[in-house]
Amino acid sequence: MMYRALGMMSGSSLDGLDLAFVEFQVEGNQWQYQIESADCFPYTDAWRERLIRATGLTARDYLQLHVDYGHYLGEQVNRFIEEKGLAYRVGLIASHGHTTFHHPESKLTAQLGDGAALAAVTRLPVISDLRALDVALGGQGAPIVPIGEKLLFPNHPYFLNLGGIANLSLANDPYLAFDVCPANRVLNALAEQMGHEMDAGGSIARTGNIQAILLDELNALEYYQRTGPRSLPNQFGTDVVLPLLLNSGHSIPDLLATYCEHNALQIHRSISDTGRMIHSGEMLVTGGGAFNEFLMERIAAHLEVMSIKPVVPSAELVQYKEALIMAFIGVLRWRQENTVLSSVTGASVPSIGGAFWMGQEA
Repeated sequence: MMYRALGMMSGSSLDGLDLAFVEFQVEGNQWQYQIESADCFPYTDAWRERLIRATGLTARDYLQLHVDYGHYLGEQVNRFIEEKGLAYRVGLIASHGHTTFHHPESKLTAQLGDGAALAAVTRLPVISDLRALDVALGGQGAPIVPIGEKLLFPNHPYFLNLGGIANLSLANDPYLAFDVCPANRVLNALAEQMGHEMDAGGSIARTGNIQAILLDELNALEYYQRTGPRSLPNQFGTDVVLPLLLNSGHSIPDLLATYCEHNALQIHRSISDTGRMIHSGEMLVTGGGAFNEFLMERIAAHLEVMSIKPVVPSAELVQYKEALIMAFIGVLRWRQENTVLSSVTGASVPSIGGAFWMGQEA
């Protein structure tokens, strides 16, 4: 059986909208995939600002943004289909949306991007609200990519995604995954203090010095003392971590070097603290942080004692793995199969999550 789906992901780093058109084939329980086309459409300054300010809006203005962003997503899908020559090839769209509020302890999660608006603009079947049911069932609603890692990449024991937030998966039984710490969202914000969009390759961090006292303060934050399923809101990086760094009085290169070390340490600790470490193997690293050579060197140094080797795959998979898995989750929802691993999120039961919008007459 073959499925053709378009997955969409807007990460917390706010660099743009990732789109991936993927062909999936399944025989028995064995899945294979091929990314046919993929691209990242950068946000305009105006859209980036609207998304940044979303959590401070009134209820009505927030709902208006939800609708406006849904129409915007539809327009970007139509643009992608036209530019890539995909007319009449896309069978369904799976849209993650852009996360604004994420408070699973209150059974609340919200992603901008009205699925009805997206379906109306594209006239294609749309699956949205991918996290909502898991959170309603008492889960963290995150990470949700492990279902795709488990079924599409069955030969890797570890997965690390270095996006706006770093998240880690351990493919043992039961499958474990959780958010580790803010990553690119904080690193990019620090680089912006020096007039750069990002610290390309970690070149600025490499010139800095690790500040031990500040590193201890970061590692002592309450989130890192939690055990079990856990996930992070975007605001943890912007409202807690970033002010701690900027108010420390250290230079930006020192802050970048220290924060890269913090990321590497927390990744090491997160594996060790599970008590169920797979003692050797490769770690598949994706997300924009995989291109940060200094950060990758620090991660590799801390994982070497565990005989874990970070491996960076093709640039296409590094950048579009999450969009690929959003497309896959859409296919699972279409097939009415579980889209979330409850062992990862802590939900009471596995679930078939996602709101379905037909987009046109049957």
